[in-house]
Amino acid sequence: MALAEEDIRFIKAHLGEWLAEQSLGKPPAVYELELRERMVRVEEELKHQRELMRQGFEQIDKRLEQVDKRFEQVDKRFEQVDKRFEQMDKRFEQVDKRFEQVDKRFEQMDKRFDEMLKRHDRQFLWVIGFIATSAGLVISAVRLL
Repeated sequence: MALAEEDIRFIKAHLGEWLAEQSLGKPPAVYELELRERMVRVEEELKHQRELMRQGFEQIDKRLEQVDKRFEQVDKRFEQVDKRFEQMDKRFEQVDKRFEQVDKRFEQMDKRFDEMLKRHDRQFLWVIGFIATSAGLVISAVRLL
């Protein structure tokens, strides 16, 4: 079944209309305008997206600046804490010096007590010697009489 000449002419005549109805075969000028409009819309949307990205980056920069400020504050606090610890170290050194002085005083007192004990021991021996000698003299005198 071959198509007749008439059928072929009819199809050629109406093919453009049918394709236009189906939106598949638009004339090049209309299609080109539609493409340009779409490209303009896409470019505008891209421009809008760039703007949103810039805003997002600016917000991120602000947040990072805030974080930097917080870190600086934390650093300052740590410096203050370090200074306090240094002050405490100095105070502990002073207390250590005082304890050393007290230890020296106690050593001096120990020496004095040792000397006093030696003196009392000597005196005790002298007293015992005196008592023993006196008792011996009394006993000898009583025997002789």
